[in-house]
Amino acid sequence: MKRYLLLLLCTTMAINTWAQQPDPNFELYILAGQSNMAGRGPITDAYANAGSEKVLMLNKEGKWVQAKHPLHFDKPTAAVGPGLAFGLEMLKANPNVKIGLIPTAVGGSPIESWLPGALDAATGTHPYDDAVARIKLAMQSGVIKGIIWHQGESNSNRPEQVKAYLEQLKELIGRFRKLTGNDNIPFVAGELGRYATFGNINDEIDKLPSVVPFTAVATTENLVHRGDNLHFDSSSADELGKRYAAKMLMLQKKK
Repeated sequence: MKRYLLLLLCTTMAINTWAQQPDPNFELYILAGQSNMAGRGPITDAYANAGSEKVLMLNKEGKWVQAKHPLHFDKPTAAVGPGLAFGLEMLKANPNVKIGLIPTAVGGSPIESWLPGALDAATGTHPYDDAVARIKLAMQSGVIKGIIWHQGESNSNRPEQVKAYLEQLKELIGRFRKLTGNDNIPFVAGELGRYATFGNINDEIDKLPSVVPFTAVATTENLVHRGDNLHFDSSSADELGKRYAAKMLMLQKKK
């Protein structure tokens, strides 16, 4: 009898452990940065109806739901960003899986807010710490396959910030890779809008692939702003998402 109970207990524990294993066919992507990743493009009917039941997002409550604009919830102004188009393109390239998007961007956050323990005073949030919590939660369900990043406008005001940017980004990538347990997680950074100089910070972003392995840069050539000389309009944000996907697929193939 005791032997039977022990066998039953072991079997139950094995079943519970198996049930908690991440689904290898649920491919997860981290969306990080500031407002142009969160998205500020107007949500028209066409964008409101975009999506797929196989492209999910981790919502504010930590639940997986079908991904819809806006993916982010950093500010009430969150709207069309590149994340959904990116997810749909990744699904198109591999239709036999589900795609999970992990929104973590915070509008206006400088890269210094993406340090462990750092407070973003404007929003009263801890962008990096909050992202870590959401990523850990998401990893219980699936497997992290890549990271897309769009940030830098808030670090373009002074020459010394621009000069320090690349090293700060390199360190951030290292922390994300340590968190995911994969030193070669593909990382794609997006250029800032070319409609403004932003302190020439794109020159630093464009150097990334030469200093950090398995990274790439998505170009913003010919993309336009929504009228504020700062945020991409909806069609440009959508196109940027597709460019992120093209670079991500290139890195994954290379890897």
